Amino acid sequence: MLRLSTADKVKELPTNHLSCIEIAPRPKSIEDTGVQETLLLDLMLKHLFAGGVVTKADLVTHMGISGGIIQQLLDSAKQLAWVENRQSSPDGQMRYALSQNGEESAKQALARSGYRGLVPIPLAQYSAVCQKQSSRRNSITFEMLQNGLSSLVLPNDLLHKIGPALNSSRPVLIYGPPGTGKSYLCRNLNLSLGDSVLIPYAISIGNEIIQVFDPQLHYRVEASNNGGALDLLNGHDPRWIECKRPLRVTGGELTADMLEVQFDTHSRTYMAPIQLKANNGILLLDDLGRQRITAKELFNRWIIPMEERRDFLALQSGEHFEIPFELILLFSTNLNPNELVDDAFLRRLGYKIHFDALDEPLYRKIWFQVCAEKGLSCSEEMFRHLINDYHLLFEKPLIPCYPRDLLGIMSDQMSFMQLKPEVTKALIAEAWSIYFV
Repeated sequence: MLRLSTADKVKELPTNHLSCIEIAPRPKSIEDTGVQETLLLDLMLKHLFAGGVVTKADLVTHMGISGGIIQQLLDSAKQLAWVENRQSSPDGQMRYALSQNGEESAKQALARSGYRGLVPIPLAQYSAVCQKQSSRRNSITFEMLQNGLSSLVLPNDLLHKIGPALNSSRPVLIYGPPGTGKSYLCRNLNLSLGDSVLIPYAISIGNEIIQVFDPQLHYRVEASNNGGALDLLNGHDPRWIECKRPLRVTGGELTADMLEVQFDTHSRTYMAPIQLKANNGILLLDDLGRQRITAKELFNRWIIPMEERRDFLALQSGEHFEIPFELILLFSTNLNPNELVDDAFLRRLGYKIHFDALDEPLYRKIWFQVCAEKGLSCSEEMFRHLINDYHLLFEKPLIPCYPRDLLGIMSDQMSFMQLKPEVTKALIAEAWSIYFV
C-alpha cells in the first residue's frame, strides 16, 4: 500500500503557532522555576559532588537555570557552610567546591534521590505547556497530510479516512492482513504534524523527580533563537528541549509495567512511562494482541485516558498525580478486532480503518519504484509475467510489501551470480520459490 521514495526526505511543514519563548520563557528568579529552593540546593550539591571543583557557568549548563539564580543558591549554600570558594580559573571565573559539611549534605541528597540533571519542571507548568502544544489545537488538513505522506504510495481513499481520525480525540485502530503497510504508514504519520514541541528534561511532583527526556525517542531541533546559558533575555527556558513531535512505537515487548512510572532502586531515579514520553506526539501500539499484556487489560488501563485525555500515575510512595494524555493513540493489528476485545471496547476506539491488498496500478507503481531504488531494469513484459503467471495463478493478493521483498531476493541473486541488474523470468521464479512457502 505504501513505499518511501528514494529521496526519503521530510518536507518542511507548518511550525507551532506559539513560539518556544512564549510557551516557556526563561525563569528570572527561584520563584519562576516553580521548584522549592530546598530541591534546587539538593540538586546543586549533587552536581558539585560529581564535578569536584566547578564554575558558575558549569552549574548553569548542568542545571539549566540562569547565572543569577545559581548565584542566589551559592549564597544560600555558603551561609549553610556547604560551599567554599576555590582559586579562580585561568579565564578569571570563580570556582566552587563542597565543604566537608557540604559533602555530607550531598550524600544525604543522593540517598533521597539519585537524579542529577537539569532542574525539573513542576507538574502544573508541564501540564499547561502540554495542553498548549497539543496537536489537536491545529487541525490536520488534507493538504498537510498529502504533503507529509507525499513519498508514500497510498490508495486514493485512505487519506480521507486517516485525516479525520487524526483530528479526533479518539484512538484509531488500523487492521488488516500482514504486509499491507499498516505499521509503515503509522511510523510516518508524524511527518504530517510538522511542528516542533518542547519536551521537559524532567518533571517534579513535590520533591520527587521523573526524567522524561529520552534521547532515543526525542530528536532535538537546533534552536536558532536560544541565547547563551547566562543570558536571561534571549531564548526559551533551557529546561525544555525543543524536539520533533515524538513517535513512540511499541509492539510485542509491551508490559503493564511500561505504562507506569518506573523506579530504579539502584540509581534511585524515576523514569517516565511510554505515554508520558509520547505526549504531544504519536504512540503506536503495533501488533495489538501479541503484547505481554492482553488487549483487554490494556484497554481497561486506558479507559479514562482515552475518553478524558488525562492519565493517573503513582510514585513509589503511593502518591498519585494526574498528567495530560495529549497524544494521538494508534493501534495496529493483523488479527480480527472482534477476537481481541468486545463491542464496547471497539466502540471506544472511535475509528477503525481497514487495510487490504492493492489494485494493480498501485502495485505496479510500487514495483517500478523499488526497481528504480535498487538500480534494476524490468520490462513491462516481465511485470505482466509476474502478475499473470504468479499472482493470479497462485491466487496471491497484491500486498505492498511483496515488491520490496521479491526484488530484494532478485538483487541478492544478481550480486551472487554476477548477473546484469535486469529482472528475468528465471529470477522471478527463483525469488518466488524462496519467498513463498
